[in-house]
Amino acid sequence: MLLSCQNISKAFLEVKILQNASFHIEDYEKAAIVGINGAGKTTLLRILVGELSPDSGTVTLSKNKTVGYLAQNNAVDTSNTIYGELLSVKQHLIDLEERIHTCEISMQSGRGKALDTLMQQYTTLTHAYETGGGYTYKSEIIGVLKGLGFAETEFDKPVSTLSGGQKTRVALSRLLLQKPDLIILDEPTNHLDLNSIAWLETYLLNYKGAVLIVSHDRYFLNRITTKIIEIDQTKCTTFMGNYSDYALKKEQLRTAAMHAYMNQQREIKHQEEVIEKLRSFNREKSIKRARSREKMLDKIEVIEKPTEARTDMQLKLIPRCKSGNDVLTVENLSKAFGHNQLFEQVSFEIKRGEHVAIIGDNGTGKTTLLKIVNGLLPADHGTYRLGANVEPGYYDQEHHVLHSEKTLFDEISDENPALNNTEIRNVLAAFLFTGDDVFKRICDLSGGERGRVSLAKLMLSNSNFLLLDEPTNHLDIVSKEILENALNNYEGTVLYVSHDRYFINKTAHRILELTSCRFINYIGNYDYYLEKREAMTLAEANAAAIPKTIAASGASMEHAAGRSAPALKTQGSESKLDWKAQKEEQALLRKKENDLKKCEEKIALLEERMKQLDEALSDSAIGTQLEQLQKLTSEQAGINAELTTLYAEWEQLAEE
Repeated sequence: MLLSCQNISKAFLEVKILQNASFHIEDYEKAAIVGINGAGKTTLLRILVGELSPDSGTVTLSKNKTVGYLAQNNAVDTSNTIYGELLSVKQHLIDLEERIHTCEISMQSGRGKALDTLMQQYTTLTHAYETGGGYTYKSEIIGVLKGLGFAETEFDKPVSTLSGGQKTRVALSRLLLQKPDLIILDEPTNHLDLNSIAWLETYLLNYKGAVLIVSHDRYFLNRITTKIIEIDQTKCTTFMGNYSDYALKKEQLRTAAMHAYMNQQREIKHQEEVIEKLRSFNREKSIKRARSREKMLDKIEVIEKPTEARTDMQLKLIPRCKSGNDVLTVENLSKAFGHNQLFEQVSFEIKRGEHVAIIGDNGTGKTTLLKIVNGLLPADHGTYRLGANVEPGYYDQEHHVLHSEKTLFDEISDENPALNNTEIRNVLAAFLFTGDDVFKRICDLSGGERGRVSLAKLMLSNSNFLLLDEPTNHLDIVSKEILENALNNYEGTVLYVSHDRYFINKTAHRILELTSCRFINYIGNYDYYLEKREAMTLAEANAAAIPKTIAASGASMEHAAGRSAPALKTQGSESKLDWKAQKEEQALLRKKENDLKKCEEKIALLEERMKQLDEALSDSAIGTQLEQLQKLTSEQAGINAELTTLYAEWEQLAEE
């Protein structure tokens, strides 16, 4: 056992955060702590690393084991460059290099026993250097920095010039290079793009140590974890498996617990009615029986009402009116900032009812595109136009649409003057702002609270075209699920930017990947995108290999032609082939020609079917029929895979 928590309790003033929380982490285990915002996840992490003291209970770390902790706002040395900050982790190897170099110089003039001593010291130092990773630490630093999204041109940037998110990535890089026995990460994916998240997943899966994560990224938790520790109403419960396993088991337990609670409540009510009836008889025997039943009732251990899936946050997105079929048309759009070209000559269309996700690396221009479409930034070249009766509604990840000095109440009332005080309070209550909360200033809210206010404004806007920039940032898992359900029931059109792969999987009908200044279109959700991208990568690799194969074949023929024997066939020698051999060759040639023809026919049929599927999927009516959409995209994925095989087969037959 690497780490043990026994009966941890913590309260702030009169508010209990944790009560008798117990769990353990084994060597090499990958675990996660989950719970709604404010449940006490970060508080528990701070107790584990000694930043907070528990009111009661103990935390025990195995002897000689090390712990590394990445907080949400980790501090880094701002006087260093990015590379220099990470290089400082390997200072012990740099010191060894200097000692080895000093030893080498001394050995040049050493004699006798002094030289023997120096050679022994040199051997010890070089062994320590080699086993400590001295020959690989520079490439390791470069690999981690690139994996977490830093380009080599950024390595010499001063840390002081970086954004908060970039500093967090530097802190994460530093922690990974330290290689503690237990890595504790608090929301590690918040400032990473999709490629960096995928790299981190692979790194942690292969990490030769234990990992404990707090994250709202369900896709990430599904890939990494084998144990989920849930904090719910101050209690800790451990579930084995990944997030999906936990969610299924949790729902089963909640259902069973609710049935038990309801059954007991019915029994209690029944007994109370019987007692009341017996008392109403007003006879000594009846009163004794009533008292006996009361004593039995008092001894019952009352089951606490289980927590339910959150139903108090209510989000319903209802368009004010129906838009035309053509919602957004983008033609030859380009945008650059100085020499940084974000995208160039991009064109695409969005039809009514589509849910389109824009994905891509950080800095490729996804948010910029949304701002252009929303009229907040001008394009350098090209045009975009909204269709008939299109009413856009914008959700900004930085919440610039909110006014920092206004109260929540004023933020809603100023833009919705038709609402009275009660209606405004009801709207805010639907997003968990009650009582005096409505008079808090926007600038005093947390990121998650600002997100809920932005969602409230979006709900009141009655827009039929939603432009959402990272809508799940700062939302807990339950709030994300509520937003997912609202979007899936939304009859309007959605265009959004997100790094939340689970969210994309649940809500996207189509994905636009922004890469190398252009868009690649994938008709399906995130899982389909991964499958399709892998097939495309394989097809490109096969296509690239064909010229090499042909070249290699040509080289072999030239080599054979240069040999003295056997000589190439002449017209005379060919005429000497017997009749049977000629027939066999002709039969083999006809078979290959037939195979080639059949292969071409199969390809033509499948390509025609792909064309039909593309036309069907471009129909806006299909956008709201999720079952049919999934069926068509699944068929399309199967055809793509079959076509890849057939193209390779056709190339082989054509060569023969």
